Parts: sequence; structure tokens; C-alpha cells
Amino acid sequence: MAQKKAHEVDGFLRRLDRSYPVILVYGPDKGLVSERVEIFIKLTGLSKDDPFAVIRLDADDVNAEPGRLSDEANTISMFGGERLIWVRNAAGQKGLAEAVAFLVKDPPTDTFILVEAGDLKKGAGLRATVEQSASAMALPCYSDDARGIDSTIDHVLTVNQLQIALDARNLLKESLGGDRLATRAELEKICLYAHGRERITISDVRDIIGDVSATSYEAVVDAMMVGNISDFTHAFDRVIGTGSSSFLVLSGAIRQFQSLQTLRYGMEAEGKTAGSAVMAARPPIFFARKKLVETALQCWNSQSCLRAIERLQRTVLESRRNAALSIPIIRQSMMALAAEAGRNSRNGR
Repeated sequence: MAQKKAHEVDGFLRRLDRSYPVILVYGPDKGLVSERVEIFIKLTGLSKDDPFAVIRLDADDVNAEPGRLSDEANTISMFGGERLIWVRNAAGQKGLAEAVAFLVKDPPTDTFILVEAGDLKKGAGLRATVEQSASAMALPCYSDDARGIDSTIDHVLTVNQLQIALDARNLLKESLGGDRLATRAELEKICLYAHGRERITISDVRDIIGDVSATSYEAVVDAMMVGNISDFTHAFDRVIGTGSSSFLVLSGAIRQFQSLQTLRYGMEAEGKTAGSAVMAARPPIFFARKKLVETALQCWNSQSCLRAIERLQRTVLESRRNAALSIPIIRQSMMALAAEAGRNSRNGR
């Protein structure tokens, strides 16, 4: 059967195997799916930004018009060379499974077919079609085990030219692994915090992954995310007045936007309502916060969440470079996001 076990996927993606022109990347870990899709595209040597070489299709469009996949796959490139057909947001679409089944019987030359999917049960139409084909390969993506987490930690630290103390690594590993994208985001955040030093300590890890959901910090972040400027100002002043670190408030905001972005992805890619996205959240959202998170999901989409995360990360650097002004810098940045949430809510986003 043309499939790899979860621990074999990284090895498969070390080089391009042209005997499998059709690739299915699927699994519950959306971050890992996205990461491996990027790796495969790089292996082809094609640029994602070249509209003549990389053709993007939505799975629902292929489902509505199954013949379109074969037509695109067999179209000769205007400028010659190889092409990639990238089908995104695949799930249980019957028409898509039928289109892939037709294609794998006689796959085109000089064209790769990459299908990016969510979690697919064993025996599901699309997954079964790929697994039973000699010209296709299924690559499952499940949450990292201890070995995978260690590998990800090593990679991110190497890129950032940082080392980590053993006790800090052990504490970090206990808090990671639910989703590859979230894992990398946490690691990048810690590296950002330790910028300018050679070694990450256990104190650094505690600062970043400490209980940022404690009531005081949570009140600041929650008010910001739903655009309640009055509550935000009151909660922020109260936290700072206790002598607590303003950076922990900022860290909590980044974490919450990352979680919100994941939930919004489920809404946009899978057609979920805010309520169903909150109910399906893993880890589960505390029942007392579910209504607030639903409200926040109406204020932010996945793109605006990304912009908010990037803004907060810039605020981390700016506040560290200007330590004497860190509190007003962080307040101004978060206040601007609270105002944006309010506008989005009034506009019905």
C-alpha cells in the first residue's frame, strides 16, 4: 500500500521521489500538515509565487467539477518545465476522491499533484484511493511525540543560534506537542525573548509558558480581543499596579491570538460556526470562557489574527530595546488591537 507511517514521513521528504507524482498530506495536526506541504513544494524546485508553475485549487471547486483536476494536470505549461497542482482544504468530498482516482490510473508527466487535507479516517474515499495506488503516496501528520518535539526544538534553536539548558528543555517539552504550528510558535517566542543571549534558561521558559491564563492576565487579554477598551484599560492598570511583568501580558496575548487563529482556520476551511469551533477545540476551552471566545471569533479572521500576532511580536522587540518605555509601548500596541476588534465587531466581520 502506498502510505508511510507517521515516523517515516520526514525520511520520505528528504528527497523528491518522482515515482509518486500524486501526494496526499493529511492529519489532525494542521500545523504539521502545513509544514510538510511547504517542504514538498520546495523539493519540487517550483516557486509558490509562479502562477504558471503552481496552480492552486480549492477542494470544493474540484468536488463540484471533478474533470477540472484532470484538465489542469494534463495542461502543458506555457513556458515548458514541470508544474504543480496544489489542492487545498480537502476533506470527505466525493467528487474530489473520484477525480484523484481517475488521475492516478494514468498520472501526467512533468506534473505533481499535491492534496492538502485535514484528518481522514482509514477507509475514507480520498485516503483509500491514494493508499491503494502505485503512483500516489499518503503522508499522515499526527501530533509530535517526544522524539519529534526534541527534533523541532533542535531545529528552531539552531536557526536562531541559541542553546538551551537541560532543565529548561525538559520543562519546555512538557508544554509542547499538541500542534506543530503551535509548537514552533512557542519556540520562536522563547527565542525572541532570549534574543541577544547565547543560552535559554529555565527562567526564560517559565516566563513564557508560565500560567498566562491566570485571571489577572486573562482579563487584560480577553478585553482586548473583544474590543472592550474600558475593561482593557482597567485590567491592564490593575495588573501593572501589582508589579507584575507587562511582558507576561504580551506573551498571553500572543498565545491567545495563536489559539484564535487555529479556531478561525477551522471555521474558514471546514465551514464551522464559531460555536462548533469552540466546542471542538483541543485542548478544551474552559466553559466560563466559551461565550467570550465565540465573540472574539466574530471580531477576528485568520488573516487579521496573523497581523495581530506579527504586531505583538514586533512589540516584544521594541519593548525590550526600550526597557524604560516598555509599559507604554505594550499598552499602546494592545490598545490599538482592542480598537481594531471593536471596529471589526461593529462592521460585522
